[in-house]
Amino acid sequence: MSGVRGARLVAAGVVPAELALGICLLAGVRIPAAVLIGAEGAVLAALVLEAVVLGRLWRAGRRAGAGRREAMGAALRTVVPEGVRRLVGHEMRALHSLGLWVLRRRHAVPEGALAAPYTGPQTAMMYGLLFVSVVETVMFALLIPWPVVHRILLVVDGYGVLLVLALHASCVVRPHVVGADGSLRIRYGALFDLRVPAAAIASVRVERRYPGGKSMRLHPDGVLDLAVGSQTTVTVELTAPAGFARPLGGRGQAHTVRFHADDPRSVVAALTPVRTAPSPSRDLPA
Repeated sequence: MSGVRGARLVAAGVVPAELALGICLLAGVRIPAAVLIGAEGAVLAALVLEAVVLGRLWRAGRRAGAGRREAMGAALRTVVPEGVRRLVGHEMRALHSLGLWVLRRRHAVPEGALAAPYTGPQTAMMYGLLFVSVVETVMFALLIPWPVVHRILLVVDGYGVLLVLALHASCVVRPHVVGADGSLRIRYGALFDLRVPAAAIASVRVERRYPGGKSMRLHPDGVLDLAVGSQTTVTVELTAPAGFARPLGGRGQAHTVRFHADDPRSVVAALTPVRTAPSPSRDLPA
């Protein structure tokens, strides 16, 4: 167990430090040879520790009867903290969404389903944040006289601008989805994804609310708010509490979900006929 704890500390600390070092090198920062050799030696030792621990866990999983991929997946989940895995996954999905946005495609919207956008209240804010980030990058480039600091901040700020754009793109290409069978998929970009089967929906209605606090908030009474621009427009009551995952891996259960859709009436109209459709008539006896 001590080896696993050490590997988790490596994944949480040494690997990000190596990424920061890589960013500095890409920016053209001149790093003293002694520092570079010491850092690379530490990273090499960390990678050896990671490989040894992963190999032991993989072999243990194989002995327990797991397949190759299953055993490796279980080993990675044991060594790498869930928060780190989720942050990296969110970032990769956001960058993938940026590519879909450029190609004008949407993610996981099957034929016959209704795509319900929700980015209306936040679009102006996101582009404003993007503009401020670009202005900040330019101002730092003009004001900072030290070339090393200038290059580091240029790379970091440029990547930050890319991530802001990718976050907005992930919300555009990943809308809410009402399936042809009456199921509902509630999303917020690459950060939140909740699938609700048709049989689990007790009622749905248009209801505009302005909840305060965080964009995602689970109330003590089991009501989940997923606000966009500090507002929700659709309320869905469930037949039983549904489990969901928070962006960093925390778990929760909600019996009512309130979320935003730019056109809430179309979402309610698409869900209501499927749930209230009359059952097929039976032949009456002669």
